[in-house]
Amino acid sequence: MASIASSLLNGERAVVVLFLAPILLSTPSSLSLEAIALFLLAFCAFFVEISVENSDAPSALKTRPGASSGILLGAITLPAVMFSKLIQLSRALPLGEVELEGFENQKVLCWTTSVGCFSVLVFLVLVFQPTRNSKRSLSSSSWIVKSGFISLIVCAVMYSMLLPIYSNFGSNSFLKWLWALGHGVATVKLIQHILHTFPSCASIGEALLVILGLVIYSGDMLRSTIVKIYDYISSEMPQSINGSEISTIIQGMVLGLLLFPLLFKISLKIWDRFGSPSCSTATAGNSIKGKSVTFFGLLAFTLIIIIPLWVQFVQDFQVHPWLWVLQFVFSEPLKRLSLCIYWLVVILVSVHRFYYISKNSKIERILLRKYYHLMAVSMFVPALILQPEFLNLAFGVALAIFLVLEIMRVWRIWPLGEFIHQFMNAFTDHRDSDILIISHFSLLLGCALPMWMSSGYNDRPLAPFAGILSLGIGDTMASVVGHKYGVLRWSKTGKKTIEGTAAGITSVLVACFVLLPLLASAGYILTQDWCSLLLAVTVSGLLEAYTAQLDNAFIPLVFYSLLSL
Repeated sequence: MASIASSLLNGERAVVVLFLAPILLSTPSSLSLEAIALFLLAFCAFFVEISVENSDAPSALKTRPGASSGILLGAITLPAVMFSKLIQLSRALPLGEVELEGFENQKVLCWTTSVGCFSVLVFLVLVFQPTRNSKRSLSSSSWIVKSGFISLIVCAVMYSMLLPIYSNFGSNSFLKWLWALGHGVATVKLIQHILHTFPSCASIGEALLVILGLVIYSGDMLRSTIVKIYDYISSEMPQSINGSEISTIIQGMVLGLLLFPLLFKISLKIWDRFGSPSCSTATAGNSIKGKSVTFFGLLAFTLIIIIPLWVQFVQDFQVHPWLWVLQFVFSEPLKRLSLCIYWLVVILVSVHRFYYISKNSKIERILLRKYYHLMAVSMFVPALILQPEFLNLAFGVALAIFLVLEIMRVWRIWPLGEFIHQFMNAFTDHRDSDILIISHFSLLLGCALPMWMSSGYNDRPLAPFAGILSLGIGDTMASVVGHKYGVLRWSKTGKKTIEGTAAGITSVLVACFVLLPLLASAGYILTQDWCSLLLAVTVSGLLEAYTAQLDNAFIPLVFYSLLSL
């Protein structure tokens, strides 16, 4: 019995329990329904993960080889983040610092995220059903599969009861259910498409986290667009959109660039259909250059025309959005232009130095990659303290540049595509597939997401630093110390060491001890309790030690959720 229990509750699942427990215990009575929903989702995901990993059914999902499924961690992380933010807003609601509409919108996000994750769990159980002739289904683990089905049924019934209760059986109940279910269906379809188009690029849990996040992010922009269209059709006074100008610009830019490959692919099909069928060398060279011209022409049209029109329609800018960005930058020219120059110098020096080391040194790639984590700390911490709004915008611009470069690399767009591919390959690891390289995206988003989610009301000044502290300092120190001095391993099969984890936790605590007085001197009101801070740092450090998932994606979100309580 003890061996069965130990196999069910492995290190990663135990850390997830430690992650969820303080969130559920911090729940105010007014959010008890959302807490029940989160608990049911975790209960369901636990058994689904075990049943999927014990299933012998052939998988139609081409996941990253050698990685665990990560279903429990992937299904819980984003709903827990949304719920932690809701708890934070509930503290501000009685004080009048948050409007009721914003609080209710966050509730809808919580339910939508949970229903989306639940939809994926249902899909996974259907895909990984054991075969009738399976010997494993007759073994002692068959009760796990049955528990997965039972937990899904219980969770479905409870969700069907809880959401109408939350909606007070109003006329919007059906629309809310339809909206949440639409997110779930879209997430399932996109997971299938991404893992088929880019095989071996992610585990199930990683794909669930990223794809659901994109669906939620896109759904928010779609909702704002629909509201504006309805206002114009009904001739009513246009409603104001809750998001700031910067967040709307980032949303429009990122989503526009994510949709750009579809537009480019359609253009290539038109080019191939009406182009010359000749395959001579000269024609092939012209075709490559013609493809490049088409790419850059469509990219310019998207960035100059399509995205600004969409953003201006949603947010009602009085000027062109890119002109608004210039006005924003030059409203404090000395500070913001100085930061831009500082960032540019750090990037040029670091990239040149690290690339040279990667080609001419025997330093292991895992240590070389951690230099970029330290570079992120040196770049982002000063800006986050002195110019947080400008850093918000800069993160969005950096993400857009990364998207453009990755599209050029995947499509081998002349003349830079091949060079970008060779350069990026110098810093890849086993979690990057042959087609898609995601390491740089995960580092950037790991630092940016806590910052973006802290926009608006935030009574925990360390929460925006969650990504920078956990990745730039904690993860880096854990890797360096564990690699050089680690002896005691957490498990017989794993590479993570107790010494590395202790170094990571200690370094983050020291950084917080240094950072808090700086925040106080900058005018921030310190409300962070040291006990809760110690718990948050410890749980995120243990997650780094035990998880086989992409730690750059999960650790900052887990750390942010616990810091927001």
